[in-house]
Amino acid sequence: MLLEHATLPARLDSVEALDELLARPSEALVRDLGQIDGDLMILGVGGKMGPTLARLARNAAPGKRIIAVARFSTPGLQQELERADIETVTADLLDRESVRALPQAPNIIFMAGYKFGAGDNPALTWAMNVHLPALVAEHFSQSRIVAFSTGCVYPFVPVSQGGATEATPPDPPGEYAMTCIGRERMFQHFSALHSTPGRLFRLNYAIDLRYGVLYDIARKVRDAVPLDLTMGHVNVIWQGDAATQALRCLRHCTSPTAPLNVSGPETLSVRWLAAELGRRLDRTPVLTGTEATECWLTNTAEAARLFGYPVVPLASMLDWVAEWVAQDRPSLGKPTKFEVRSGVY
Repeated sequence: MLLEHATLPARLDSVEALDELLARPSEALVRDLGQIDGDLMILGVGGKMGPTLARLARNAAPGKRIIAVARFSTPGLQQELERADIETVTADLLDRESVRALPQAPNIIFMAGYKFGAGDNPALTWAMNVHLPALVAEHFSQSRIVAFSTGCVYPFVPVSQGGATEATPPDPPGEYAMTCIGRERMFQHFSALHSTPGRLFRLNYAIDLRYGVLYDIARKVRDAVPLDLTMGHVNVIWQGDAATQALRCLRHCTSPTAPLNVSGPETLSVRWLAAELGRRLDRTPVLTGTEATECWLTNTAEAARLFGYPVVPLASMLDWVAEWVAQDRPSLGKPTKFEVRSGVY
């Protein structure tokens, strides 16, 4: 079954149903991957979003080899991917020889990175987010590379101005975000040096029912935990839509590589989100603080031009998250910390 707005369920009752929907391809994704020559390798597949992207690629391109690379420290993940007919390679991408031993692939999705805990281990943060991308960019210089990045590379922008565009100069707070700029610079350097086509995938807040900004807000609303409104506005996108756009970027690579903002089209008030989730949960949100006039926000007009609007609308995400949280279904236990304005995680 292909992903279409008309086929969206009213609710998702299990992890299995959630994972199936996240990995359901759209007709546009099937078409785009069918027009790209060669197999696909996903580097750093072990994060929150990697398994979704791998299964989505498998479903959208049954004739291609899908190769997933990670340390596979999460028990059972490697076996789950292999059962889904995804090849796996265990490798430490910080090790130069391990990277050099990886087979070449025409299409690379780069997802490796280090964020939470970055404040406690800045040296590892720089190694993971800057040194490692240099190793990868050099080894796969003849491939297309879509490299995951973040909207955190931008400065805070006025809420009234529609978000930072790809032309907004990076100027972020905090050392973590500086390393994210470093990651982009490494891919840009090697892309210019070797004419490597690519994209820098600046993603703001993917939504899964087990984690994400909406999950974090819903849990606080449900449990009457005070919600700080200082970071008063956000952008969000369904994780399946974000993974779809990352894969479709392989047809829209540039040489040298160039950034692309990816999120939902709305600038969302955290206060309004809390109220909507509270209505669905029959709870009154406990709110603290006052909304800042500037936040981390991105303008996704260019992504919408390339791909159209996301398939899963905000209202569906709110319905699904509220029902998931009300039933106390599984969580990954990984808060987004979207409220943090210092850049220290």
